[in-house]
Amino acid sequence: MKYFLTLFTLLTIISCSDDNSIDYTKTNEKDILKYIDDHNLDAQKSSTGLYYIIEELGGGTQPNVNSTVTVKYRGYFTNGEVFDQSDSNGITFNLQQVIAGWTEGITYFKEGGKGMLLVPSRLGYGDNDRGSIPGGSVLIFDIELLDAQ
Repeated sequence: MKYFLTLFTLLTIISCSDDNSIDYTKTNEKDILKYIDDHNLDAQKSSTGLYYIIEELGGGTQPNVNSTVTVKYRGYFTNGEVFDQSDSNGITFNLQQVIAGWTEGITYFKEGGKGMLLVPSRLGYGDNDRGSIPGGSVLIFDIELLDAQ
């Protein structure tokens, strides 16, 4: 019994110490709300926690989560540092091949639509670093939906 308790305690300590994941939910929410307030934005929040702003809805086809779209975008952090952007022709991809914030957020627009997505990390890259994007980062995208198939 003594060995069993020692083994159980050791396994418990190891399993607890292996969990290095951080829950950024509250921090991301606070950062997004501060960004919205600081920039006097009128954003809507979806049930998943994605914030979005529709500047122009657009008038063409509205994509669904399985659509292939062409989007012109600029991605940046809450401090304004740009981490990625397309050229003026945009980039084409299927909405199943991108972060969850885009899969959901792009569907709020129609072709010709413009706006902003404020993506908490759980709908982006989570708590893992991805290139120049630190884990837990809020991602902001200015988007223009050029085409939807």
